[in-house]
Amino acid sequence: MVYAAMMAAVGLSALNGSTVSTALTTIISDIGGIKAYTWVSTSYLLTSTAATPLFGKFSDLYGRKRFTQFAIVIFLVGSLLCSLAQNMGMLVFARAVQGIGSGGAMAMSFIVIADIVPPRERGRYVGAFTSIFALSSVAGPLIGGLIVDNTSWRWIFVVNMPFGVFALWMTQRHLRLPVIRRDTSIDTVGALLLVSGVATLILALSWSPGQFGWGSAQTTGMIAASVALVAVFLWWEPRVTNPIVPMHLFRNHTVQVMVPMVTLISAAMTTVSTFMPLFLQAVTGVSPTNSGLLLVPMMIGMTAASTYVGKRITATGHYRVWPIAGAVLGSAGMVLVSFIDNSGTRIAISLFGMALMGLCVGGTMPTSTTAIQNSVAVRDLGVASSLSQLCRNLGSTIAVAAYGAVLNLQLEGRVDPKLLRAPRTINKLPEPGRGQALDAISHGITTVFRWAIPMLMVALVLTVMVRELPLRQHAAFEDASVNEDAQAPSAGD
Repeated sequence: MVYAAMMAAVGLSALNGSTVSTALTTIISDIGGIKAYTWVSTSYLLTSTAATPLFGKFSDLYGRKRFTQFAIVIFLVGSLLCSLAQNMGMLVFARAVQGIGSGGAMAMSFIVIADIVPPRERGRYVGAFTSIFALSSVAGPLIGGLIVDNTSWRWIFVVNMPFGVFALWMTQRHLRLPVIRRDTSIDTVGALLLVSGVATLILALSWSPGQFGWGSAQTTGMIAASVALVAVFLWWEPRVTNPIVPMHLFRNHTVQVMVPMVTLISAAMTTVSTFMPLFLQAVTGVSPTNSGLLLVPMMIGMTAASTYVGKRITATGHYRVWPIAGAVLGSAGMVLVSFIDNSGTRIAISLFGMALMGLCVGGTMPTSTTAIQNSVAVRDLGVASSLSQLCRNLGSTIAVAAYGAVLNLQLEGRVDPKLLRAPRTINKLPEPGRGQALDAISHGITTVFRWAIPMLMVALVLTVMVRELPLRQHAAFEDASVNEDAQAPSAGD
């Protein structure tokens, strides 16, 4: 029953992002504020990413239930405020509130499952979580389009409410985990440094392509400030009694290998799922809904792999082979995707490549979560899980910004940037402008995909370095109830 509640919380968060992006143009036309429209997404991303490690750490100290429910309540409050927004400023603020709840709900869902399910059994549970993301990425645009076409865009936020209330009721009734009381101080300085550093980086990446430019003083200053804040954070953390991110985690071999691996794979998947719809809409002229449906092969691969791999880990107790196989398939898939053009054959090959990318994500993400949680002490379970989620989010954010810059360089002087806001109109341009624009966009996006291949090659090297540890047979809360310092299996980690 707790698992059902956590599934509802994950679905709540995953579905929200994709439905809102579909309705954004309608929202702008209704309440105005086109100059601030990027903040609708940026504010949500900013707060959700920054909140993730904080929820993990505080739940380690003060218990899972209260922070799980706090995250759900914050998300519901944010959703209600979004539905009532009368101007863009109010909507941006409400989305920031919603982002805090989303980041917390995502982090707490994985942490609670780690508490109640032994690592040996956890693969199939985490695999089902991965399937939720896959289904949401396909269902979100369809639901968003359906709501916008038939009712008010405000219902996009209202439909969150029943799922959130259900998750809240289920956790209140069924989530009963022991809380280990500790008299300890909160690393307030570390929390401020971490949140400020992450927030500054996300703002730099969000603003640079469209507003300031990569070489501007504003961008350079924000990136320098982010680096400085993170450097001070890394200097500060070993010097406090109860750090927000314990530095000893980075001496854990599994964390050293798995966290950068999932960061790179998350970045690669986000690159494909972001730029493939643009290619399909601009070059082939399909509708936004149909371009979303053409991502289905990747989602089917992700769902099938995560389900199968989770069951095999549970049955055998071994997990090392799956990240390696996933990275091999992902590398092959990205190579195939990079050959896409306007011909039917090339598109079919690229769709097969996207299916391989889905198999890669489904084989690596659930495995990495299980491996990381299995490798750390019970007292660090929450912060280790949140650290992994934080790096995935940053990988996706940095990839979109970086490869967006690559695409802009390819299109500079060849395609009017305004056309990319309505990519299907490119096919309606008179010749020779139409052919030149399509060639430039096709070449630019295939260049992006080819530049993404090295990310998966590096991820493959990292998977080979994974050391397999025996999976714990007991749930974390059972270990913690006996000994709050229960340690992870030892194998050189």
